[in-house]
Amino acid sequence: MTTKLFGEPVQRREDPRLLTGGGRYLDDLGPDALAAAFVRAPHAHARIRDIDVGPALDVEGLVAIYTWEDLPERVGRPLPLLIPHPALTHGRTAYPLARDVVRHVGEPVVMVVAADRYAAEDACALIEVDYEVLKPVVGLEEAVQGAALVHEDVPGNVGAHLVQEVPGADGRGAREAIETAPHTLAFRLDIERSASMPLEGRGVHARWDGRDLRVHSSTQTSTSVRMAVAAALGLPLPQVEVIAPDVGGGFGVKIVHPWPEEILVPWAAMTLGREVKWTEDRREHFISSAHERGQVQYVRVGFDDDGRVLGLDVTILHDHGAYTPYGIIVPIVTSTQLLGPYKIGAYRVEFSSVYTNTVQVTPYRGAGRPQGVFCMERTMDKIARHLGRDRTEVRAANFIGPGEFPYDQGMTFQDGRPLIYDSGDYPEMLRLLKELIGWDSFERVPGRGIGIGCYVEGTGVGPYEGGHVQITSDGRVHVSTGLTSQGQGHETAFAQIAATELGVPIERISVVTGDTRRFGYAVGTFASRAAVVSGNAIALACRKVREKALRIAADALEADPADLEITDGIVHVAGAPHAAVPLSTVAVLANPLRYAFDEETAKATQFAGAAAPDRPPVAEGEEPGLEGRDYYSPIRSTFAAGMHAAVVETDPDTAEIRVLRYAVVHDCGRLINPMIVEGQIHGGVAQGIGGALYERMVYDPHGQLLNASFMDFLMPYATEVPHVETAHLETPSPLNPLGIKGAGEAGVIPVSAVIASAIEDAEGFPIDRMPISPSDLFHLRGT
Repeated sequence: MTTKLFGEPVQRREDPRLLTGGGRYLDDLGPDALAAAFVRAPHAHARIRDIDVGPALDVEGLVAIYTWEDLPERVGRPLPLLIPHPALTHGRTAYPLARDVVRHVGEPVVMVVAADRYAAEDACALIEVDYEVLKPVVGLEEAVQGAALVHEDVPGNVGAHLVQEVPGADGRGAREAIETAPHTLAFRLDIERSASMPLEGRGVHARWDGRDLRVHSSTQTSTSVRMAVAAALGLPLPQVEVIAPDVGGGFGVKIVHPWPEEILVPWAAMTLGREVKWTEDRREHFISSAHERGQVQYVRVGFDDDGRVLGLDVTILHDHGAYTPYGIIVPIVTSTQLLGPYKIGAYRVEFSSVYTNTVQVTPYRGAGRPQGVFCMERTMDKIARHLGRDRTEVRAANFIGPGEFPYDQGMTFQDGRPLIYDSGDYPEMLRLLKELIGWDSFERVPGRGIGIGCYVEGTGVGPYEGGHVQITSDGRVHVSTGLTSQGQGHETAFAQIAATELGVPIERISVVTGDTRRFGYAVGTFASRAAVVSGNAIALACRKVREKALRIAADALEADPADLEITDGIVHVAGAPHAAVPLSTVAVLANPLRYAFDEETAKATQFAGAAAPDRPPVAEGEEPGLEGRDYYSPIRSTFAAGMHAAVVETDPDTAEIRVLRYAVVHDCGRLINPMIVEGQIHGGVAQGIGGALYERMVYDPHGQLLNASFMDFLMPYATEVPHVETAHLETPSPLNPLGIKGAGEAGVIPVSAVIASAIEDAEGFPIDRMPISPSDLFHLRGT
């Protein structure tokens, strides 16, 4: 094969279409569909006493109004708890429309369907809901006091409680190791609530033809939405199609399934016999989708004179909002990924995940890792400060060595599998980062500081993904996989894999994702898993196709398959390019025909050439056509890693914080496309800066979100994001055929820790809470 594109910085193939207005997003679909809108709860905690729809009945264009009582039993059930866990003893999910009680501002209470969105919104405004307002629970401190309950049957508001402990080499537990350590520290850390805020909100469009249901959803998991819709509506799975059109960002919030609207809109389409569509407005996204990040962490650490951690004990309080549809993945990831690239002598972590009368919490890019890295990296900085040592020296003293892989951290990861790091070289990564940022030559001036943060990221979680590859008689290669795309560059990266495996020019390869008509079995796009799991599945499918192509071509060329190569879509004898046959012809020969449709297909008809009379046209165990399907199911996660450093400047008068430089060294195994990886890192850093300096969800004591608009919820402009300097380290993963690891969340994970480290270096006092604003910094200066 000479068509080698794996590892090359190929320009993203999807961008011209998306950048020139050729994208097809959810709201571009169904221009004549009926429109749905929702009456949403104005109170954080209230009992529904009565719903009066009478005043809305005369609205012109009104088609239907539904409350929970109008829903069939199967549709009106609580939404599924997607990821059960033994520690989640009191998991609770919402009803599609509120039944009796609302538990956060924005919970859907009534659905209205009308001729257009204007009429639907007018009707919603006229519907009168009588509420008995109840005491809301807002914030972690109020939740753990348990004086008021979010769910009457959940004692103390605690939905889940989990302890994991790994003893040290001497068999002692973390608390004993801390008590006997030469040095100990204890402190509290806080990360406030934020949200992902994709440019495109959620949306659903459904059409029912009397037998089959077609649903378009702006989702990260079309196959899972398909299964959820089929189950809720009582339809056989083959009668449901779910398609993710172009999706304008996800970042985790669109992995939740089914959202209430993903059940209600298809049900309304079936009930009314009309197309129905709902698109989320921005305020709805703030108050009725999902948030993340809110945690309080209590840390005790014991260490020796060199800064080596002998014992670490962390207690975490996690705010999971009003419901737990996605289980407790976020605090599990925090508690396990907290360990980073370090050998910890003994480790004990305990978390309680509690209910509050606020929007539910589900994974947001990084998914618990930013909190864990903030904890571990702040701990490393505090150890260095206590000992008067360089912060990089303390980290190096605790690193797992490059010869110690695979390294078993002794814990259970979010996929239920052992937390075993597959490969890495953390000392080399630190060396590269120090060189990139100029750590040792950093010039110290008042108001300027430098910070660092290290992390390990579990990527490529199972259980599986699949790939289908077909070569047609025109020589084109058609690749499909079930997971979805939201801007990651899948059309390019997957095409590069196929081009390299098949020896075909990338221009001849097309890629389809997120369409259950093309590929029905998949898990979804999240947890930095697409390249690892779908990429390897596509590679395996390509190898099946290549093997078959060489076998068929060998018959045509009267050659040994082992002597054949594929170059630029031509199968030829190695060293003898004149003895060749195009893949297009091989595809024709792979499909014996009775009828000729053109000159090419005539070559495959029954009188076209000599055929062995004692063999069937399609051999036993074979299928017609030049295509293959395969699946990749990882034994456990791969573990990417990275280190970031930043230089910040703090204004002495206004306390404004500016990021002057930002450097990243990243290791995601073998790189499919360095340009795409750098884009993911740059975007992640920008999102991380937002989380460190700007983005926070502010609730008042009544559970009202005070900044539910882009006027008040701040995000960084391009002017606030510095140029990101990057370097790559490649330690291939031994766990998968391509040797790759994930990269989608890498850029965002350590940013809060890095900026806190730099601000602390500039100011000289501890930074233990993020995000931090100029106002926060100003007040810290005065304490």
